[in-house]
Amino acid sequence: MNPARSNLLIIRGLLRRRFAAPRNDIFVIEIMPLITLFSAPKPFTDPHIAIIQRNAIKSWTLLHDVEVILLGEEMGLAEVAKELGVRHIPTVVRNEAGVPLISSMFKLARENSNSELLCIINADMILLPDFVEAAKQAVKLKDKFVLLSQRWDYDITKPINFAEGWESQLRESVRKQNQLHRPAGSDFFLFPTSCYEDVPDFTIGRAGWDNWMIYKARVEGWAVIDCTPSIMIAHQNHDYSHLPDGKPHYEHPETNENIRLAGGDANIRYTILDATYQLVDGKLIRPKMTSLRFTRKFELFLRAIFFFLPEKMVENLARPKRWKKRIDKLFNG
Repeated sequence: MNPARSNLLIIRGLLRRRFAAPRNDIFVIEIMPLITLFSAPKPFTDPHIAIIQRNAIKSWTLLHDVEVILLGEEMGLAEVAKELGVRHIPTVVRNEAGVPLISSMFKLARENSNSELLCIINADMILLPDFVEAAKQAVKLKDKFVLLSQRWDYDITKPINFAEGWESQLRESVRKQNQLHRPAGSDFFLFPTSCYEDVPDFTIGRAGWDNWMIYKARVEGWAVIDCTPSIMIAHQNHDYSHLPDGKPHYEHPETNENIRLAGGDANIRYTILDATYQLVDGKLIRPKMTSLRFTRKFELFLRAIFFFLPEKMVENLARPKRWKKRIDKLFNG
């Protein structure tokens, strides 16, 4: 690291310390957390949802250099926030169906945080100390970035015992189930406060907005850092009974509105495969070319050369899933 960059990091560290006015000749020094996690949990009425959300939020509170803000007024949220000792802000703006808007969540997080980094995260994700270490490494290496990763899907139906050694026990259990999710769908985005200052009114818990986050970073030229090789984040599996008619998030009308706000189908095709770097052993490296990444790059190439065609036609030409259907139809009738 060059000296100028090192000095900048020292200054950043100093700025995260706020000196309050003296009281009785004693100076009070408040240490600002590096990261503010913010989330809009589901209602705590379903027993399984309540268990996994408590598991997740509790794991966040055990991280060093992190504060937690829970947004919304869902049933049981205020009580859980008080129980776990985290901040609760109920006044999030919602859509007509009563679902929180991403834009409002970002605004509230900015207004109520002094952290250098913000992180929107789903309330079913268990975090471990390697998450904070990855954030610290990223901030040393890039000024503007978004940090994301693949998740490990994990079947769990009971509260975690957060006694000493729980992290290693969890890691072992997650690895035994061996459910590393494909590089599609992102459950957290960590970024400096200078990024994502203008976010559309996406609906949380519906498809499309997370893909737009990656698209936005690529368009702005920020580093998109996949830290899958450096961390383990555990997604506690659940059904969709909390959503209307029990349908998956991508089958709801708010998903269509999210796609419109994102600027169309092409902008919500971005996934972790579009990361520009991977974080490995504290260093940023270019992702290795795989068949999935090659296919994605070829898709982007087709979209670029056929940009003048109607959107639906471009989708049929460029999307790999459409190719597979055509090949199957050609050979299997």
